[in-house]
Amino acid sequence: MIARMVSADLAAFVLAGGQSSRMGTDKALVLLDGQTLLSRALDLAHSVTDDVRIVGAKEKYSAYAPAVEDEFPGNGPLAGIHAALRASRKDLNLILAVDIPFVSTPLLEYVVSRARDSAALVTVPRVGRGFQPLCAVYRRAFANAAERALRAGQYKIDALFDASFTQVIGESELQSAGFASELFRNLNTPEDIADARR
Repeated sequence: MIARMVSADLAAFVLAGGQSSRMGTDKALVLLDGQTLLSRALDLAHSVTDDVRIVGAKEKYSAYAPAVEDEFPGNGPLAGIHAALRASRKDLNLILAVDIPFVSTPLLEYVVSRARDSAALVTVPRVGRGFQPLCAVYRRAFANAAERALRAGQYKIDALFDASFTQVIGESELQSAGFASELFRNLNTPEDIADARR
């Protein structure tokens, strides 16, 4: 039996989001296989570290886990990443969105291991159409770049992935390590959820 890798040097933050216009409801509380997407993401994050928090409204999510609120509310996932990194006491920080429920513990362990072995500020998978910034490991110092962008009204995470401090885990590497790109499947609409339930 393989021992569970729980990292003392790692914090994990689940981006709960909020009311999703495409989903028509709070995406975090949507059920899949009898479990909310939030609960699934929290369980997954707990499989790699005991230091797990939610980025979202405290009054809404603190019953599930300690919650951290955006300093730049309403500015999307980059604001959530910024809030997580500002709240963290750890250098390595796993950022995980609630709407990618097929990500596995071995995949997270792989990404964390690659981040630990690198000096990069960001270790991010890249598959299909692009980066997977909401299943990536960020060093706490990335908060500075995120804050500069947010203050400048720039909200695209990918735009901050400077080649000099970003470690990209490409699709071919992921496949060689046994990870299919389908693990990053994103659930954004009621149709996505219906399809996932089949």
